Amino acid sequence: MHWRNWCSAWPGVKTDPMPLIEPVAVVPAAQLGAVHFIAAGGAGMSGIAAMYAELGVPTSGSDQVASPALAALTAAGVRTFVGHDPAQLGAADTVVVSSAVRETNPELAEARRRGLRVWHRSAALAALMVGRRGVAVTGTHGKTTTSAMIATLLAEAGADPSYVVGSPLTGTGRSYRLGAGEAFVVEADESDGSFRQYPAEIVVITNVEADHLDNWGTAENYAAGFVALATADAVRAVVLSADDPGARALAPAIRASGKQIITFGESVEADVRLSDVGFVGRGSTAQLSAADDAGDLALAVPGRYNLLNAAAAYAVGRLLGVPGPALRAAAGRFAGTARRFQPVGEVHGVRVFDDYAHHPTEVTATLTAARAMVGQGRLVACFQPHLFTRTRDFADEFGQSLSLADHVVVLGIYPAREDPIPGVTGELVATAVRSRVGAESVSYAESVDDGVAALAAVVRPGDLVVTIGAGSVTQVGPRLCEALNARPVP
Repeated sequence: MHWRNWCSAWPGVKTDPMPLIEPVAVVPAAQLGAVHFIAAGGAGMSGIAAMYAELGVPTSGSDQVASPALAALTAAGVRTFVGHDPAQLGAADTVVVSSAVRETNPELAEARRRGLRVWHRSAALAALMVGRRGVAVTGTHGKTTTSAMIATLLAEAGADPSYVVGSPLTGTGRSYRLGAGEAFVVEADESDGSFRQYPAEIVVITNVEADHLDNWGTAENYAAGFVALATADAVRAVVLSADDPGARALAPAIRASGKQIITFGESVEADVRLSDVGFVGRGSTAQLSAADDAGDLALAVPGRYNLLNAAAAYAVGRLLGVPGPALRAAAGRFAGTARRFQPVGEVHGVRVFDDYAHHPTEVTATLTAARAMVGQGRLVACFQPHLFTRTRDFADEFGQSLSLADHVVVLGIYPAREDPIPGVTGELVATAVRSRVGAESVSYAESVDDGVAALAAVVRPGDLVVTIGAGSVTQVGPRLCEALNARPVP
């Protein structure tokens, strides 16, 4: 099916999309003069600011509140400020903002008044990539883990890559590195269109499924953004899922542009194919076969989705000239990233994990991987919906995904960048779960405090608990462990 026909099969949820981030012409980072980052402590900004400082660029940054990330930037040589004040721009020539920074921010308003160069964070990252062999990893799901796997495989093979990913690597504790090698791996965020900014030689598309329609307006527009990224002039090759219908549907348009396509997956047609998939403890295994290499792929992280991510990472490594056996061996040394099925603790026989999943497909993948590890106990999920629009649009799908657990605690919505929508609350998700598993297996708790209490009241030895979501639900796991520790030993 042609990708446009496939996309039009999805109804657009929003007719009034927010403006997308449009690409701008970039120059190398060293030519930008002094650079000031607004919201510098954010996960997407702090690593980029630190890399500018490491390059010797005069770098400053501000954020609303003090944080460990802001303190780390200070230690890295960035002049940091808590709070926003126009005077903090100092002698900046370039100001960098994230999508969360509004035009009313006093520092941004002053930068506009002074006529300074104002860039989105994606442009600041693109400037770091100039002259390197860029690898842009995108897709609706799996971007963080796949980009982190690519960085790990290249590093373990001695390629010393640079990288900026969305979550710290468990092995290094850092989400960024400025390496001496040619490769520069970035997690390319499709949510706001900024992924079109990156000067990538290789593009990875893990999967495509309707999301972020508050920005894109329709699923057709969303899919077209991936095509625009994959067919940009600088792109030499596209690594594409052979299993995902959304990714496969883009292939004709990408191929028609003359780009090389390398596919991965369990499909018999995949260029990098997985077979004999298995799961042991927290690990996962498969046989991997490519045109001139075949052998065992053994990971220290769970889930079929991680095997697929590793196959994509392997394909990128081969395109960059790394031998297949070295890549397969390196994959076994990937220890994961923060908030991706991350162990939190085990107390009185209750195991607790934390995961960033915030889309129904991601929730399904997380709970499917968790189910394989439960054993004789129960699978207990604590889910916090992320964004009012996503909750409104996917409440029923979340209900279906969460029904994979034996007991579910649903929290109130984490709003992030959005204002409330009348009638849209976490109860929509809780109701959708109850309709599938019964009221006795579902609890609703508006706050994190109430969520901890609700979990502590139901868990018992042998249970596996997963806290799920992109917001403050990450606080629940450690606090649940504290509450369980305070109990008498059963």
